[in-house]
Amino acid sequence: MDLRNHFRMLARYNRIANERLYEKCAQLSDAEYRKQRQGSFGSIHGLLNHILRGDRIWMSRFEGGGHTTPALNTVLFDDFCALRAARAEQDAHIESFFAGLSEDFAGVSYRYVNSEGKDYVETAPVAFSHFFNHQTHHRGQVHVMLSQTNVTPPSLDLHRIINP
Repeated sequence: MDLRNHFRMLARYNRIANERLYEKCAQLSDAEYRKQRQGSFGSIHGLLNHILRGDRIWMSRFEGGGHTTPALNTVLFDDFCALRAARAEQDAHIESFFAGLSEDFAGVSYRYVNSEGKDYVETAPVAFSHFFNHQTHHRGQVHVMLSQTNVTPPSLDLHRIINP
């Protein structure tokens, strides 16, 4: 599998994993969904917003913008249903972007300033790998938080999603 198809596979995995995770989160009471827990961004609500925020930042970079990094703890959507709809829309956009990768994408670089004010330049393969790894990392944290509730977390194993 070449890198373009690898990233296309990860975009598909990302969409399906998010669908599964949001389906389970939809079963939580609002109090359980927002409950403060140990981990990044303090709650399932905070983490799901952060994942979407990160995706929007990186997709903006991939599409020629996003040279600065806005606050990473911004709550984009206070309402779960609105967040879920935005997540689905973002995932469709991600799949479309990666479906259209050109053969010479690996020669592209992205210049930006991170959240600590440091200048960076990342090559497309590194930036894309980080993009998908970031999602997976934080979905894993949501998975752990879900396991602390009465809702059974979904299976998010890549090989079972891609080859069910």
